[in-house]
Order: sequence, then structure tokens, then C-alpha cells
Amino acid sequence: MVKDELGLRERKKLRTKNALVDAALELFFGKGFEATTVEEIAAAVEISPRTFFRYFAGKEDVALSQFAEIDEFCIAALAERPADEPPVAATRAAYLAMFDHIAAFDGGPARYCATHRLIGQTPTLFARWLSTSAVSEHRLAEVIAARQGVSAAEDIRCRLLIRVLCASARLGMEVACQRGYSTLEELRAQVIESMDLGIAGLPAAWSSPGERW
Repeated sequence: MVKDELGLRERKKLRTKNALVDAALELFFGKGFEATTVEEIAAAVEISPRTFFRYFAGKEDVALSQFAEIDEFCIAALAERPADEPPVAATRAAYLAMFDHIAAFDGGPARYCATHRLIGQTPTLFARWLSTSAVSEHRLAEVIAARQGVSAAEDIRCRLLIRVLCASARLGMEVACQRGYSTLEELRAQVIESMDLGIAGLPAAWSSPGERW
């Protein structure tokens, strides 16, 4: 859902949520993640810690907020792809749609890029990100399985597709960071290059007569 589709109350909540994320990122980069407290983040937005916890469960959740939102977006986007679209193409399109989703919100690209840099330099957040990503990947594999009429637990192709694509995308992000990307467009281009290299052999390797892989 884009910002223009939100009601007044939802827009206010979104502004507060984004303000908390922005304040947290500034503090994390300025003081370090471990040294920053929830009380400091709340104070920066002029709300109480109690109100903070209405939005986030803790520091890790506010730091990874945008990534968690993007995971949910990708899962929904994959479920909404045309039913007759091959799974490799559908998953690629759903994943890349996240960049348009990020760009649709004020400050979205800058917030995303800052979050990505923070994760890269904070082992605690990196570990948490990998853990939550594993859960999202499982859900994506279940969506692929449902589209294909198979079981994700029994048909390894569902999990393989998601793991290869997500690992390739993460490598693209890593390379973009090493090269010092400055815009969302630069990051997207690097992710596309890496992802397409990673999944290049999957359609041919998995195709057999009568299947849409």
C-alpha cells in the first residue's frame, strides 16, 4: 500500500514510525548500535519509551524495520504474480518490485541504504537479519509450492529457487556496498546483475515436458 492510499490515522502512525527509524539510524551511526538505548531513540522523537514499544519490540526491530516490511511486500508480490508465469520469472519480478516499493515513500531510498550499511557493520544485526531472512525464504518457498501445486517440503526446487535467488541478491548488495553505491538505482542494477547470474541455469536445469519451471 502506497502512502496516498493510507488514511489520516495511518499516515500519522507511519510518520512516527519512520521518525523513530530515522532517529535510531542517526544514533546508531553516531554512537554505535550497542551504545544506543531505547530511551534515547524515543527522546529524539519526543515520545515516551512506552510509546516506542507500541511500534517496536526493541532496538533490533527498529533497525531492521524496513527490511521486515520489504520481506512482507515480496511475499505478497509473489503471491499476486500471474498464475501462468513461470516461477523463476515470477520470483525475480516480485523481488525486484521491492525497489519501486521503497522509492514510493518519502525518504525510503535513503532509509533503506542506511539500514543496509548499518547491518553490514553490526554483527548483532547481521545475525538477526539472516535469521529473519531464513523465515521469509521459507514462506516464499511455500508460495512457489502453492503456485506449482507441489509440496515445498518434498519438492526441493521450491527451496532451491528461493535460496539461490536470495543468496545472489545478497551478494549483489554486498558488492554494491564494497563499491560504495550512493543511489537505490545503483544498488538495484548490481542486484539484478548478481541475481541473473545466480538463477541463469535454473529454468533450463529444471524444465521437463509439461512443467512450467
